[in-house]
Amino acid sequence: MRHLIAVLALTCCSGLHPLQAQITPASYMARRAEAAKRMDDGVLVGFGGRAPIGTSAFQQLPAFEYLTGFNEPDAAFALVKRDGAVTSFLFTQEESPISELFNGFVADSASIAARTGLPTRPIAELRPLLDSLSSAGLTVYDLRDFASSDASQSDSLTRGSSLITSLRAAHLALVVKDGHELLDQLRAKKSPEELALMRRAIEITAEAQRTAMRVTTPGVNEGEIQGVIESVFRENGAGGPSFTTIVGSGPNSTTLHYEANSRTTMAGDVMVMDIGASYQGYSADVTRTIPVSGTYTPEQRTIFQLVRDAQAAAERQVHPGASVKTETDSMEAVRDAGLVRLGLIESTQATFDPPWAKYCANSPVACQQGFLFMPHGLGHGIGLEVHDPAQYYYDDHVFKIGDAFTIEPGIYISTRLLDMLPDTPKNREFIAKVRPVVEKYNNIGIRIEDDYFVVEHGVEWVSRAPREIVEIEALMHQGHTAEIAGGHWQLTHDSRNAAPGRKP
Repeated sequence: MRHLIAVLALTCCSGLHPLQAQITPASYMARRAEAAKRMDDGVLVGFGGRAPIGTSAFQQLPAFEYLTGFNEPDAAFALVKRDGAVTSFLFTQEESPISELFNGFVADSASIAARTGLPTRPIAELRPLLDSLSSAGLTVYDLRDFASSDASQSDSLTRGSSLITSLRAAHLALVVKDGHELLDQLRAKKSPEELALMRRAIEITAEAQRTAMRVTTPGVNEGEIQGVIESVFRENGAGGPSFTTIVGSGPNSTTLHYEANSRTTMAGDVMVMDIGASYQGYSADVTRTIPVSGTYTPEQRTIFQLVRDAQAAAERQVHPGASVKTETDSMEAVRDAGLVRLGLIESTQATFDPPWAKYCANSPVACQQGFLFMPHGLGHGIGLEVHDPAQYYYDDHVFKIGDAFTIEPGIYISTRLLDMLPDTPKNREFIAKVRPVVEKYNNIGIRIEDDYFVVEHGVEWVSRAPREIVEIEALMHQGHTAEIAGGHWQLTHDSRNAAPGRKP
């Protein structure tokens, strides 16, 4: 209870200035026009998100949101390009009076058209339109309605998939193309309006990180910290988390996608907080790893500084026209040299026999010993999805102005990693050499993740929550001192005056 009272007293004092930026109807119209330019004659069709069931909150699907700005459930969209002429339609579900009585009254077609710039039709008219266009020989560009691109390969039971299956059966000569291939490249470059909304999401997330640092002490449950973080999101105007909040302490810090958030923290733990606010649909993704006791142990400091140095090495390589490979190579050089120095790997090129050996043919790095302690990529694009398209994904694989992305190196050390390895001569030799060192650093998982924009003069570090050892310890000590002095939290703070840390 004492911790909960402290949390409530502290979070009531936080606050960021409101943001007025938004995506205008003219911007959505320009997006649709650009999508049409990238199409041959055909129809681009996609469904929005479904009405939630039970306690789930409605969240619009990213591709649908990008083209329409329509944020209500059970809608569909079609853009028709034929003989140089382009028309677009929004299809909406007709609500019954009893449904509106329980769920709220929906906007009529005239107000929807005024707000979106899209003529509105009942969704029952979508299939007849598609049948007519398919009979005329037009190509269908399918915007599949998976909840996240991460789940795209398992999409089979959505309304969009069922519709395309039915259309193929009815029109045997129908040509269907992936609409995401053209739309993702359009989404990859973020507009100034998008960057403003993302900046807001990132600022809110950094504020939540600072607040969590202040309230964390041994004995606090991970779920309590999750509650603090998400209350700061809501308090500052975010719609909620952009992905499931990760708060992992002690052994849980070494699990990349730990989501239970149920363990009670202990003195001497580190705690990974991988969090992101969603603001008007746009995502942030910021990770900090903190010492639950307020001070890192010598072992934790060693691993933390190695991760931070690896991140700084990557940051220094980013500017317009810079190669993603150079960025990654720079990070890996620092990380692997550090792992060799500590005795966690035999050499920067040393290999082992992993249980995922079948992947090594296409990705040899998956068989290198350094991969065992950081089995994820260096970063990803951010935007309407927390894993959003970025321009450097395509063609020449270089950073360009308008890219928004993360850099997130990590090192995760657990004896369980050694226990999972197949019993082979190479692995036995490797394990014998490194086990004493792994045991020394056991249950230390460190990830530092920041959000960046590529701008004309280089790269901007946006997620300015404390990330250096001295900054994190100082902020946590400030929170602990306030608790000891008064028995409750009486802190005020201005996020604009927080220590900015070392610049890239």
